[in-house]
Amino acid sequence: MFAIVEIAGLQYKVEQDQKLFVNRLAGDIGGKVSFDKILLTVNGAITVGAPAVSGITVEAEILNHVKADKVIIFKKKRRKGYQVKNGHRQSLTQIQITGITGFDGAKKETKAKKAPKTEEAAAE
Repeated sequence: MFAIVEIAGLQYKVEQDQKLFVNRLAGDIGGKVSFDKILLTVNGAITVGAPAVSGITVEAEILNHVKADKVIIFKKKRRKGYQVKNGHRQSLTQIQITGITGFDGAKKETKAKKAPKTEEAAAE
């Protein structure tokens, strides 16, 4: 079972107990957050929202607030003596998906495979 959820303007494919980094979220470490803009769910059957699936939420726990690696921006114009070097570190939040709630609870049932016919059964 997984879902495509929009978090802070970006779309993520999430599953139960998955850890991921998203753009900085307001909240304390150890706090709970929930996301209700679910674009697609797969729980045996595929449900596509138009634009979002209603009644389903994704619950997550904030594990940490971190900064990403530095990104260097370097601009240069040749033969003109123009060089500019800038950089920045993106603020990220590490979250762990604790659950996807709101499904009807129906799980996909697998059909039992029929035993192949044997020659003895065919002869009788």
